[in-house]
Amino acid sequence: MPIRTSFFQDMLSPKFNPRAVLDISGGGKVLVISDFHMGGGRGDDLADNGSLLTEMLEGYYLPRGWHIVLNGDIEELQRFSLASIRARWGALYRVMDKFAAEGRLYKIVGNHDEDLIFEKDYPYPLFPAVRIETALIPIYVYHGHQSSRVYTDYNYLIRAALRYFFKPIGIRNISSARSPHRRFYVEKQAYDFSLKNHCISIIGHTHRPLFESLGRFEYIKFEVERLCRDYPSSAGETRKRIAAEVSALRVEMGKLQRSERRVLRHSLYGEQFPVPCLFNSGSAIGRKGINAIELDNENIALIYWFSEGEGKKFINRGWYKVEKHKGTKYRRSVLNQDRFEYVKARIELLGMHEPAEIEPEGSALRGVQGA
Repeated sequence: MPIRTSFFQDMLSPKFNPRAVLDISGGGKVLVISDFHMGGGRGDDLADNGSLLTEMLEGYYLPRGWHIVLNGDIEELQRFSLASIRARWGALYRVMDKFAAEGRLYKIVGNHDEDLIFEKDYPYPLFPAVRIETALIPIYVYHGHQSSRVYTDYNYLIRAALRYFFKPIGIRNISSARSPHRRFYVEKQAYDFSLKNHCISIIGHTHRPLFESLGRFEYIKFEVERLCRDYPSSAGETRKRIAAEVSALRVEMGKLQRSERRVLRHSLYGEQFPVPCLFNSGSAIGRKGINAIELDNENIALIYWFSEGEGKKFINRGWYKVEKHKGTKYRRSVLNQDRFEYVKARIELLGMHEPAEIEPEGSALRGVQGA
């Protein structure tokens, strides 16, 4: 499957915009979150999770000194004007202003908000990608649509269809998030780039959370295997709990398989061992909560924010530790977590042994705006 080389090559260029580099090798924490799809009226995708998103950013990450990387499709400019969005989401913009004032905001352009590059008075610098430097391995954060010719060459046609046909009849978005085949294509391109160059990619766009190249569908298979190994040595309530969880996971896998319209053999890595080089922060517009990626110099985690009593079923079954956000109904849970030393070891041992040799003459990633 050929990679659209210009964008991926430019990320490896020595001319990569230095303002789009976030160095946490000496310390610091980063939240990567994407796909707010902030609207300005009827059919606003963020309507259900807007209060949760605002509170988690302002009440949790801002006072704790986190950097935030907004990984594309933050504003829904395919269907709404920027003026209407700013009027609707003034409180959320004020939170972004606070991060930006302290140099802790990085904003990446996605296919639904790429028209921001034409806004003369837009308050934040915009980038096609951000590189995060850790002590062990480089991380490239980009929206992910760049691998699809549909979104890079014909986005204006999609915009016209959404704004003048689908929006009036109440249909919200048409995107790769609704198509399993398009999601797979986007993820495979990012996976191949990361595998070849011994780095980590964090994307958005598909709205499908991935941790170490595994989605929920693939993760369930590994979780069932782990539980089956624990079952013989367990007893009493623990044994009953394992049996109940395996049964619930089998039901969940069946539902996911039907919704994804795929079979077990489909995966990002084919018949090979999974190489943990691709992560996806999910989206802020999930029906029951918000997914994001947290990382520091040593660890990376897939996290989930939700309202008490409204989270996903597998969270409410009790296998995950849930942290209460003081004074609110909102909750935070770590779904998966690992150390970069383990991730780097698996990439080195299981990935390709010859990194790409790229010598571009110029770079398209010197900055979209504010470079």
